[in-house]
Amino acid sequence: MALAHLPQLIAQKGKLLENAGIERGKGEIETILCSLLQINRLELYLHGERLINQSVLTKLDDIINKRLTRYPLQLILREAWFYGRKFYVSPEVMVPTPETEILCETAMGFIKKKKYDQPKILDLGVGSGVISITLAKELKDCFISAVDISSAALKIAQKNAHNLNAEDKIKFLQSDYFQNIPSGETFDLILANPPYISDEEYEHLPPEVLADPKISLTAGPEGLDNIKTIVHDAPDYLSPGGRLMFEIGYNQAEKVAQLTEADNRYRAIVIIKDLNDIDRVVILSCE
Repeated sequence: MALAHLPQLIAQKGKLLENAGIERGKGEIETILCSLLQINRLELYLHGERLINQSVLTKLDDIINKRLTRYPLQLILREAWFYGRKFYVSPEVMVPTPETEILCETAMGFIKKKKYDQPKILDLGVGSGVISITLAKELKDCFISAVDISSAALKIAQKNAHNLNAEDKIKFLQSDYFQNIPSGETFDLILANPPYISDEEYEHLPPEVLADPKISLTAGPEGLDNIKTIVHDAPDYLSPGGRLMFEIGYNQAEKVAQLTEADNRYRAIVIIKDLNDIDRVVILSCE
């Protein structure tokens, strides 16, 4: 295979995906090849030509055929990248999205600004562990309690924590949000990427999103059931000066603001927009 053939291979196979309604066809082929060859994109174009053989091409075609069904590439490869790190994922957890990186960056900015010696953080609904592990790796000193109702999700999060050397900063606990958190325990920061899709919206989601566990996506007629629980219970677990931060859906900012206005324990609300100028992260204070 001549060097010029690599871009042609990527373009040709990428076109197959694009014809199936997959937007980043070429990018996904690059991702597949990098995963098969265990190299990064730069190495792919510098050295990939020498590493690609018939066995690799056969595996590539097998993955493409699965992807053409619109099954998520991350679940086919059993890996997803988040904040520059590779995480193991499976059908038992939601595939992480770039928007959640905004939640992590907002959380880290708050912790660094407050200059905590060893902040206590609670991650509600840990899933694959991307939030907890990212904070554990990026913050010098912190202790994180990571909870999830799913024992399968907790096992995956623990596996990722082990693989990324973050085990010493994270305690995992099976809990339906605050249910099994000891009474009287408080945290400087409470984080969540809760289910926030309404029952009606769920029926119109793309196939890739429908592959995620339904329990991690839907939250009642307005998509607010889980958010209501978190907003109601969180003040009992916040340390003085602490913050509650969570993701919301594109049309939920006003409704969440109404929830907090009706609860006199909250004193301030801030909404952070994502890169598409959509309301994405809510910050609540009880100060």
